[in-house]
Amino acid sequence: MSQSKICRWGILGTAGIARKNWDSIKNAGNATLTAVASRSAERAQQFIDECQACVTYALAPRAIGTYEGLLKSPDVDAVYIPLPTGIRKEWVIRAAEAGKHVMVEKPVGCNAADVVEMIAACKQNNVQFMDGVMFMHSARLAKLREVLDDGESVGRIRRISSTFTFCGPESFHQANIRASGELEPLGCLGDLGWYTIRFTLWALNFQMPRRVSARMLSQSHRPDSQHDVPMEFSAELFFDGGVSATFYNSFLTENQQWGIIAGSKGFAQVTDYVLPFVGCESAFTVHKAAFHVDGCDYSMEEHTRRYAVYEYSNNAPSAQETNLFRNFSELVLRGKPDDFWADIALKTQQVMDACLASARQDGKTIEL
Repeated sequence: MSQSKICRWGILGTAGIARKNWDSIKNAGNATLTAVASRSAERAQQFIDECQACVTYALAPRAIGTYEGLLKSPDVDAVYIPLPTGIRKEWVIRAAEAGKHVMVEKPVGCNAADVVEMIAACKQNNVQFMDGVMFMHSARLAKLREVLDDGESVGRIRRISSTFTFCGPESFHQANIRASGELEPLGCLGDLGWYTIRFTLWALNFQMPRRVSARMLSQSHRPDSQHDVPMEFSAELFFDGGVSATFYNSFLTENQQWGIIAGSKGFAQVTDYVLPFVGCESAFTVHKAAFHVDGCDYSMEEHTRRYAVYEYSNNAPSAQETNLFRNFSELVLRGKPDDFWADIALKTQQVMDACLASARQDGKTIEL
């Protein structure tokens, strides 16, 4: 553990998302990046050179040619692991055993049993575990919670709907790891559904559904893979108290990332809850349309309120991804892991597993 006020990070792998987080670590204020590991030192150095050209660290991170080498580094307190899901469990466990705090990309594992093993390793070695869900660290989420809890804006929650999609080009379906059944077996459900499920669980204060029913709308795989992955997926979740939720994920539908929380008195809508639209604000709206009848005159009145927080959309010191690394680093420096983050990661994976099991049985209801 670093004795300074700075959490020293290492990145295990050179995935594209790691470029975004290169910047986030630098802007966190209580963190720095000391090393990047890849399967070769040359590949790690290329990644470092390209990122340094965009966002410069005064002391460039070291390139390490093996993952093991990074885990043995005494100047690394925490590791960010964006490795493919299919090989991730081993390296999460090995990182924990090396005494490194672990931030892992999503989906956390191939199944809940894998996640239980990862969390157990982190607890046994007294290191922090967290998934890299950026929107969980947005100031907007706290404002949305305030509105949901006021009892009047939305009222009693009855229905949650969410969607996260993008339309992958032909090159995506031919070569991207998310189209490989061996590397990313959960396909769009893992890559995108992690967010829609998390949004739903968050809205209900992490109450778990009692049962789920899901459909595999489309599946395929890239040419060098032997196993299909979900390409288009939908699900229904059913909770105690008559609350229900639905979500839709796809690699075949153009960009969507919206969530709606509807209740007895209105509904809250977020149109960019995963990746905020470019600008200096993160916002959402609350809608309470009013229907009036006056003789033969029927009218529907729009009543909308907009809520916003001052929070830049990408990589600035106030951005959600920067808050992610700042908050994690604070936990590391505090020296007392917070089990909340492991608990909600496991719940997300458990719901995902149930949805996949249902879809593989043509929508059969699965009890949790």
